[in-house]
Amino acid sequence: MSTPKPKKPDPSIAERALKEAEERRRQRDSAAKTAPAPQPEVNGQDGPDPARYGDWEKGGLISDF
Repeated sequence: MSTPKPKKPDPSIAERALKEAEERRRQRDSAAKTAPAPQPEVNGQDGPDPARYGDWEKGGLISDF
């Protein structure tokens, strides 16, 4: 009983996969360029963000959202 020879990979399958991946990247990048910019916060706190800089920046005052 002999073992069957393994099939050689088909290079056209790999080429097609690479083309599809490139197309998905192009679509993702073009969608990111057309996305609207985030809106500024309305009625937000003035000064530095206490979550980023710590509540000591605002005299130890903490607000609960």
